[in-house]
Amino acid sequence: MLIDAVESQVVCVDYQLKLMPVMRDHAQVQANALLLARAARLLDVPVWGTEQNPSRLGPNFPELKALCNHTLSKMHFGAVADGLADRLRPPVKPTSGNARSLPKHLQKAPAPAPTERNTILLAGCEAHVCLLQTALQLVEHEFDVWVVTDACSSRTERNRDAAFDRLAGAGVELVTTEMVVFEWLQTCEHPAFREALSLVK
Repeated sequence: MLIDAVESQVVCVDYQLKLMPVMRDHAQVQANALLLARAARLLDVPVWGTEQNPSRLGPNFPELKALCNHTLSKMHFGAVADGLADRLRPPVKPTSGNARSLPKHLQKAPAPAPTERNTILLAGCEAHVCLLQTALQLVEHEFDVWVVTDACSSRTERNRDAAFDRLAGAGVELVTTEMVVFEWLQTCEHPAFREALSLVK
């Protein structure tokens, strides 16, 4: 199964200013997170951010935060407990008034239902804590979760790799940033191909 941009959303977990310097390979991880978010914006894929206890750990690094549609502050390690799943699902509009009692020619056409984007591309830190718990919670909420491994980190390699092992065992797909970008594009004839390629290079 390939990743479809029309069905995708990106969640960037806790790339915070006080946290990132102690993450393993933090410069490359941040660069991949930026590439993922920039490609998502280029291809009209919504980008969300989370920040763990931002009063203590600071905000996400500014270049990434600027690319997010919204950044959710959280105190739980798993972001679903602080409302992430509600943000990722389009709100259901209640039917208003007694339109059904009006003659057909006076009734308004129903608004098209918002597109369900059930494929969640998740990246962030720490892989074995906030990213892992958020991913497992999203699986429980019946999202299709893909973790972008080269945009994730922990303080130690062992913790990061243990998180990936556990996620794979739970049915989460493990991918890389470039896999995601080229699967979103599908073809070198995509109108945004050259711009996306310049991001990758």
